Amino acid sequence: MYHEHPLRIMRYSFKNIWLLIFPLIRGATVIKFDPAGFYAWIQGAWLDIAIIGIILLFGFVQWYFSMITITESEVIHKNGIFIKVTTTIPIENISAVTSEQLFFLIPLKAMTFRCDTRAGFFKSSDMKLLVTTKVGKELMSHIPKLEKDKSDMDFPEPTVLSVLLFSVFFSSGFSGAVYIATFFFKGGDIAHNLVSEWVAKITETTEKISEKMILRIPQAGIVVGMFFLTTWLLSFIVNLLRYLRFKVSADRKYINIACGITKRKEYRIRTDYINYTNLRQNLIMKICGAVSVNISCSGYESSSRQLPVLLPMRKESNLGNGLEKIGISSRKRLDFRPKASAFMTYIFMPCLMIVSVYLLYCLADKYIPQLAELSYFLLVMAEIPLVWLMSVKIASLLKSGITIDGDKIIVRCSEWTSFHTVIAEKKKVVSVEVSQTVFQRITNKRCHVSIWFTGESKSKFTVKAIDVSDAEKICNLL
Repeated sequence: MYHEHPLRIMRYSFKNIWLLIFPLIRGATVIKFDPAGFYAWIQGAWLDIAIIGIILLFGFVQWYFSMITITESEVIHKNGIFIKVTTTIPIENISAVTSEQLFFLIPLKAMTFRCDTRAGFFKSSDMKLLVTTKVGKELMSHIPKLEKDKSDMDFPEPTVLSVLLFSVFFSSGFSGAVYIATFFFKGGDIAHNLVSEWVAKITETTEKISEKMILRIPQAGIVVGMFFLTTWLLSFIVNLLRYLRFKVSADRKYINIACGITKRKEYRIRTDYINYTNLRQNLIMKICGAVSVNISCSGYESSSRQLPVLLPMRKESNLGNGLEKIGISSRKRLDFRPKASAFMTYIFMPCLMIVSVYLLYCLADKYIPQLAELSYFLLVMAEIPLVWLMSVKIASLLKSGITIDGDKIIVRCSEWTSFHTVIAEKKKVVSVEVSQTVFQRITNKRCHVSIWFTGESKSKFTVKAIDVSDAEKICNLL
């Protein structure tokens, strides 16, 4: 039996930190900014110390009664003083185990141990413990290891360049940050010119006063633009620190992943419990034939701040036979796909938005000619992302579809500006949803097919404008 790390005492103590309200109330009532008031506060300081001692004592008692036991078949955690809570997780039911160590915990010899099963929801860990590195290694030693001697897996080794490119493309708001920064850089100059013209027409006597105010307009635009670029840069640096030193190895039963610099993480994932594999792309990656391989497995990256990456960046044509052996099919032919006649289903909304923005510009140019330069700038800045979105939808029409190959299902689709190729076993499909718009119901020729997969979070992928007859075949095959 093992205890958690002594640092856990502080965590348990914080649960009762509300008791400090009594020393604060006493201090506020007796202390005065003179020697007599300070003396009165000192006389009752023993009570404050006693309350702090009670908080720490309660944390210590909770830590003392928190016990960890691991056997060859299960992990057990018991905690609680008056109400005992026992959590037991059979090792054969564990889908993923995680050990992580923040850089500032290294001198304290502390690490976090997590194990998860396919039970539960909201991406919550089934068991999360703060333990010493010695106890952590002991816990990890009871989790089945890779059998490298029996492994014939060929996983491509992630390179520093692949991690760098992955961090560039998947940093928060990469294209959005550059776009918004450009908007404020140029928009500040245009606003400066417009305000200058208006002020000049209104009066010339206030020219010196207004000039100082006007000069601040482009400066403010530059500051806001720099803010968004800095935000992306920070996101890029954080991603680098998360994914550098990325290593992956596997046999037919387990995958081992290690990554990170400031927070070193190691994952041991059971391949049987992988819900599906998701090959993610944006438009640039699709043109270049590059993909980022992600997996959905309970316990692997349960937080939304980090992606469940298996391979950061790789050519789609060179993924290695290791992925084939854990069920990731390389088959590209689509059995069921939208026909070219469904063109408007994919581009209708982007086209409508592009035309609407242009009509608004025409109205503004006709009725407010003084804002011609600003309205033209807004037109261009609004049309750029809409044209990009339309390009994504055109590519989605050409590449979307569903394949059912033996016991495997492959779904290719797009969500907003990203592309997904989802590969899973048919038994991992929990629901097939067939829906029609009002116009589709009139003709009853096409429909949208949504596939739901098992998982702790939303796992719905939709292919639009599939023929109704094909949708019926898909349902029958599943």
